Amino acid sequence: MSTSARDKVLNLDQLREVVGELQGAGRSVALCHGCFDILHSGHLRHLEAARALSDALVVTITPDRHVNKGPRRPVFPEGERAELVAGLSVVDWVAVNQWESAVETIHLLRPTLFVKGQEYKTSVARTTPGFVAEAAAVKAAGGKVAFTYEITSSSTVAFRRLTEGPS
Repeated sequence: MSTSARDKVLNLDQLREVVGELQGAGRSVALCHGCFDILHSGHLRHLEAARALSDALVVTITPDRHVNKGPRRPVFPEGERAELVAGLSVVDWVAVNQWESAVETIHLLRPTLFVKGQEYKTSVARTTPGFVAEAAAVKAAGGKVAFTYEITSSSTVAFRRLTEGPS
């Protein structure tokens, strides 16, 4: 029996229960967090690599009100972004985050791993200052930060090319 993408989108309390059940059964849970607006192959490869590091992959989506990618973003509203990410076979569960960063969500879910792309390891200050707080939250929750080393693409750069022309 197949599960629809919409069935894999939960609220944060439901996701906390699912993560607790999985970890209670001895399974590792990786958390990826981000905007995931205008999905591209870099997103897919990152999520595939994150899933390979754990028994289950959960993804939290930045809510519309906290997307800071420039004017006219996000292109797709949070519910549609969550459903699209949930439609990927490598993703087990998705929820829309309620806060500006993943810190509170990490405290709530207590994932085994918090997985980011390699750009967060090599240039934290350039990517997002919130990552430092997220990494501290993971450590405080007893988890670890892991990085994927896949191709790095940018929806923001692609969107700017479409709306502003080549640079």
